[in-house]
Amino acid sequence: MSEQKKIRPKVPEGQTRFVTTRQKEPNEKGFVGYETIWKPVQKEVEYTTPKRP
Repeated sequence: MSEQKKIRPKVPEGQTRFVTTRQKEPNEKGFVGYETIWKPVQKEVEYTTPKRP
């Protein structure tokens, strides 16, 4: 049987509306991880107390 290849192909950066995924560099064991960056889904507005009636 043949052994697995030690080199992994470079995967292009994936982008969707709220998420960006990038491939990380392989570690010493050959594991290739992925970095997930989330874009904010909603805005946060500073709270102001309402006027008294």
